[in-house]
Amino acid sequence: MEKNVEYADQAHVYTTNYIRNSKAIGVLWGVFTICFAIINIVVFVQPQWIGGTQDSKGIGHFGLWHWCTGNDEMSNGLACSGTLDDFSTLMNTASRAATILVGLSVVVTLLCICCMLLFFFFSSSVVFHITGCMQLLAALLLVVGVVVFPAGWAAAEVREVCGPTARQYNVGECEIRWAYILAIIGVLDAAVLSSLAFVLATRHVKLHPEPEPIYGGSVYKGQMNPGFVGDAASLAGSRKSLNLQPVMLMPHPDHDRYSEYSHHTGRSKSSAAYRAHYASSVQNFQL
Repeated sequence: MEKNVEYADQAHVYTTNYIRNSKAIGVLWGVFTICFAIINIVVFVQPQWIGGTQDSKGIGHFGLWHWCTGNDEMSNGLACSGTLDDFSTLMNTASRAATILVGLSVVVTLLCICCMLLFFFFSSSVVFHITGCMQLLAALLLVVGVVVFPAGWAAAEVREVCGPTARQYNVGECEIRWAYILAIIGVLDAAVLSSLAFVLATRHVKLHPEPEPIYGGSVYKGQMNPGFVGDAASLAGSRKSLNLQPVMLMPHPDHDRYSEYSHHTGRSKSSAAYRAHYASSVQNFQL
């Protein structure tokens, strides 16, 4: 019995700790999801995917849909081009495709954050499944955009800065800037968050069975002495096996009580006979 109670206590402690740790991990998952959304927005907006170096033909930097170029003779800085309102201002088809893919990734990530409100209305398992699928979709869109973007490096605008050696998947005399590296980190971040969401959605607590009560009620630690319970159980079993019946004893009359030092008179002899008769009647009187 003591082992069963101890086993139930350990299972209860394990369940409590697991629920507490799951909530903490879920909070961290939500915080990093918001961080991923910020990363995704910065990657989409910043025109620092590739840029010129000291050895490049010109100066400038390029993003998904916005770029700035110039040369050493320009005194007013860089001339920037490209707007989201008019896709015809983008460099080429690869640049347009990458812009659409990364933009959709941003939209899906923002919708994923909005889906966190569903925790107040649905079970956490359902919400984690939904958000995990959305994060996986955002990661796929972002990784395809990262892969498609280098296909537009053969554009005339890029070759003016990066030199004639620039072509598809060859940056020429330019270099990879921090926004492109941040986009790759965002892909890994989204993949990890999606996997964590699926783990939190599918992992359930296994509740261990409680020890069976002895007398049809619940037995809790501290409410009953385990040693007394064991003795009571063994006593009940032995009594059942012997099939003993309860015996009701009648009190001895007070007027028949005599001292051991009383004289052996005739009355004492008659009282002795009465006690013998009383003992035999008590022995035969059973319930």
